[in-house]
Amino acid sequence: MNTCSHRRHRPTPILSGPLRAWLVAAGVLAAALPASAAGSCQARSGPRTAALVELYTSEGCSSCPPADQQLSTLRRSLDADAEVVPLALHVDYWDGIGWKDPFAQAAFGRRHSALVTANQHRTVYTPHFFVSGGELREWRADLRQSVRRVNALPAQAEVQLQATLTPQGVLQLGAEARSLPTATGKTGDTAQLYVAVTEDGLSTRVPRGENGGRTLAHDAVVRRWLGPVRLEGGSARLQQAVMLEPAWNRSRLSLVAFVQQERSGRVLQALAAPGCAGSS
Repeated sequence: MNTCSHRRHRPTPILSGPLRAWLVAAGVLAAALPASAAGSCQARSGPRTAALVELYTSEGCSSCPPADQQLSTLRRSLDADAEVVPLALHVDYWDGIGWKDPFAQAAFGRRHSALVTANQHRTVYTPHFFVSGGELREWRADLRQSVRRVNALPAQAEVQLQATLTPQGVLQLGAEARSLPTATGKTGDTAQLYVAVTEDGLSTRVPRGENGGRTLAHDAVVRRWLGPVRLEGGSARLQQAVMLEPAWNRSRLSLVAFVQQERSGRVLQALAAPGCAGSS
């Protein structure tokens, strides 16, 4: 397995900390419903558990482009009825070796380290896949079966998204989550809600570093990340106004929301709403 290894970050409690004004990913639309107001949409998760596929990657790592391509063509490698929500989280800990990744955020490196710790491992490396919080080392061989296992589970949480884009380019975002009677896990392991905005169809001509001279293509790149919001009494609500950056292609934006257990990192449900962030 070709990877770019890196010294282990100091772990942070997974899914903990103050509410951050940044968001996560794109994938399968569970139930998108056009709202009556122009520029509005709604989506709700379904009865099966959708698989959240997270890729930790970097434009400064020469081993990452094949994994980026795998994420971009994810649905081709899965069953026709697979429910999957992909996320590309670009880490910044390779920025000092010749090329600074324009999509990297320090928060994603911290989340990466926390997921490794939750999986009881020590090595932080890229590219690194996780399926619904579980580490997937042999992603070329095991990705299809990992998604199947998650999809076979009844939903343990329900997630809803609502979004309205104003003429000024402000996304009025609302997300709700509630745990279901099917939810299982360690006693005292709280669940938390996350929301993200992602963008497809991105590319970079990298002039230097390990990928110098290559043009790299990316999909499901996390542009903004919101959360965590803890489920209190089995439910949580998040409301946020997000200004869409002028450089983002609104026709290629998606919203993602998911519920994840704090200590184990296990994802109870995920939802993607393609087009919800950029409709006007």
